[in-house]
Amino acid sequence: MKRVAGTAGLVSVLAAAGCGGISAAAPKLTEAKPAVAKRLMVERLRAKHVDYTWLACVSVGRRYRHVPITRCNVGFGIDPHVEAYCVVLEDGRLVTSHEDARIPCKHDDAGSDGTTITIG
Repeated sequence: MKRVAGTAGLVSVLAAAGCGGISAAAPKLTEAKPAVAKRLMVERLRAKHVDYTWLACVSVGRRYRHVPITRCNVGFGIDPHVEAYCVVLEDGRLVTSHEDARIPCKHDDAGSDGTTITIG
């Protein structure tokens, strides 16, 4: 009897792990509009205790898997050092091009006319 219960438990564990034809659903990608992207980037930078001098997020007109991309430029105040983070939402969570290199983040001129820069 113990062996049967053990086998049933193993089947349950394997099914939960994705074996036996069960697959995890692909994450849902959605646009991180500039205001949302900015808020989430600020939260992330503060949570990681990262010092930055300014942050600006703009729509860039490109897409990743049919989802519009927002680029957030972060000024770190060194030399000056500006780092671009192209972002989308994956299941409501901010994902950057630094975490997922498939998100395209090449240079463009989006936001070059009238970009508002927020200090701190």
